[in-house]
Amino acid sequence: MLDVLLERLREIQEEPLEPVTTGKFLAAVAASAGVFLVECTREESWVPILDSLNLVFHEAGHPLFGLFGSTIGILGGTLMQLLVPMLVLGACWCKRETFAIGLSGVWFFQNFHNIARYMADARAQELPLVGGGEHDWATLFEQWGVLAQDTAIAGIVRTLGWIGMAGCAAWIAWRWLRDRR
Repeated sequence: MLDVLLERLREIQEEPLEPVTTGKFLAAVAASAGVFLVECTREESWVPILDSLNLVFHEAGHPLFGLFGSTIGILGGTLMQLLVPMLVLGACWCKRETFAIGLSGVWFFQNFHNIARYMADARAQELPLVGGGEHDWATLFEQWGVLAQDTAIAGIVRTLGWIGMAGCAAWIAWRWLRDRR
């Protein structure tokens, strides 16, 4: 069974990626610019349509990963909100849809901003939490002995988000330019 899966993955890799049309390139620029603009101009770093969806995945991750233990259950919210865009990216890669791969990557890395905001709030605990409950990152950082570094860790995560989003957007642009030649 594993051999069949690996063979199919090799076949997929040999298939060329779909060219990025000018229309898709412009749509990617508009979508990425919209996300970047909201991230830059809103203090709370909340992209309404994306982060509302991400919150649903986050909350679903707690009981799903909670089956494997308490700590992984707490971390499961963040894991799930990252796993879903990665699964979408993987599906787009299998279909060789360049444009969708890049935008899925932007979505994946945009999550880092929301996660960083939650991490940075670990000591202050001022964010309203869904259903009250415990603060995931306060609990995790306390367990790991790094609670006092919450904002520094959040800064690193936020920076990785910016780098990843910019890299994915640049990759779409590079593919579009390459496809024009």
